[in-house]
Amino acid sequence: MRAELPDVLLQWEDFATPHALPILERYRDQMLTFNDDIQGTAAVVLAALSAGAGVAGSRLREQTVVMLGAGSAGVGVCEQIVRSMVADGLSEQDARARIYVVDINGLLTTDRSDPDPAQRRLAQPPTAVPSRKPGRPAGLADVIDAVHPTALVGLSTAAGAFTEDVVRRMAAHVKRPIIMPLSNPTSRSEARPQDLADWTEGRALVAAGSPFPPMKIGDASIPVAQCNNVYIFPGIGLGVTAVHATRVTDAMITAAATAVGDSAPIHHDPHGTLLPDGAHLADTAAVVAAAIAQAAVADAVAPALTDDQINQAIRRARWLPGYRSSISGSRS
Repeated sequence: MRAELPDVLLQWEDFATPHALPILERYRDQMLTFNDDIQGTAAVVLAALSAGAGVAGSRLREQTVVMLGAGSAGVGVCEQIVRSMVADGLSEQDARARIYVVDINGLLTTDRSDPDPAQRRLAQPPTAVPSRKPGRPAGLADVIDAVHPTALVGLSTAAGAFTEDVVRRMAAHVKRPIIMPLSNPTSRSEARPQDLADWTEGRALVAAGSPFPPMKIGDASIPVAQCNNVYIFPGIGLGVTAVHATRVTDAMITAAATAVGDSAPIHHDPHGTLLPDGAHLADTAAVVAAAIAQAAVADAVAPALTDDQINQAIRRARWLPGYRSSISGSRS
C-alpha cells in the first residue's frame, strides 16, 4: 500500500528567473513548497563544500567563498552557506563577510544601484576590494587577489570564466582549493576539471555541474563529482511524505546537505569524490529522508516521532521497483 502524499508538495524550478527567490519567500510559510534550483542546488553545493572543507582540515565557518553568478541559484547557495556558517558558530555579520558575489558587472557592493533586494543582502562595502579599473566594481581576479578564497563556485553560465590566471591566483594562497564550475550544459561550464587539476598541480577539490571524465593526476584517475540536485530532492520528497511534514524549513535543507556531505567517499578515500557514488542514489535518498524527517520533527512542522518511528515511516512510504524473475502462465 502506498503512503498518502502530503496535502501539497510543490517542487518548482526557476533557474534563470530573477523573481524566483521572492516567490519562494512569499509562499514557503503558507504551503509545503520546495524550489529545486534554489534550495536543492544550495543543499548539494553546501554538501560538496562541507566535504571539501573536511578534507582540507578546516571547518565550514573558516571558508571564504567567491560566487561567480548572482542569479536565484547563486544567491540561494550563498544564503544557505551563511545559515550553515552561523550554525557552525559565526555571527551572521561575520558569515556574510566571508561571501563575495561577482556578477557580469563585478563585485556586488552596497553602492551599486542595480542589485535586487536579495542580492543586496550579499553586497560588500565598496571599499572591501580595490578595483584595478577606477569607477568600476572589482572584477573576479581583483576579488581573488584581495580575499584569498578557499572556495570558488560558478553559477554564471559564463563558459571558461575560471581561467588559468584566476585559478593559479587562487591556488597560490590555499593548499586545497575547492573549485566548483557548476553551470550546465558542459559548453557553459566555467572550467574543465582536468584543467583545474593541471593548473593546481592536482591540489584542487573539484565538483562540476555537468558530467566530465575523470581527472588524470599522475598515475591516478580521480572521478569528478557531478553536483546534481538528484542527491537532494528525492530524499526531501520521501522524508516529507513519510512524516507528513507541513513545511520545508531551512533546517531541513541544512540537514539534507549534511547527510549528503557526510556520505562523500572522499572522507575515506583520497581519490574519492566530494559527493556520494551516483550508483547508490537510492541509499542516499533514504539517508537524506531520515535527516529531513528528524529536522522536520525538531522544527515542529511534523508530528512528534522517535527516530525508530521515523525510520519505520520511511520504510512504509518508500517505493522500490521489483521485478518478477518469471511470469506464471506465460505462453511459449
